[in-house]
Amino acid sequence: MPEVVVRSTENGPNLVVLDGKVVAALCRCGGSSKKPYCDGTHRKNGFQAAAAEVKVL
Repeated sequence: MPEVVVRSTENGPNLVVLDGKVVAALCRCGGSSKKPYCDGTHRKNGFQAAAAEVKVL
């Protein structure tokens, strides 16, 4: 079974990691023009949030 991890980066997007490889970066700040994907807007709008990680079983 593949290992899936959702990693919230500090002050950045949620990374979806499948078997150790990042397959998607999802917007957390709400400002992306490419929702649900991150376009880097969090750097411009001052988004701040703690890092976290969840393993999907």
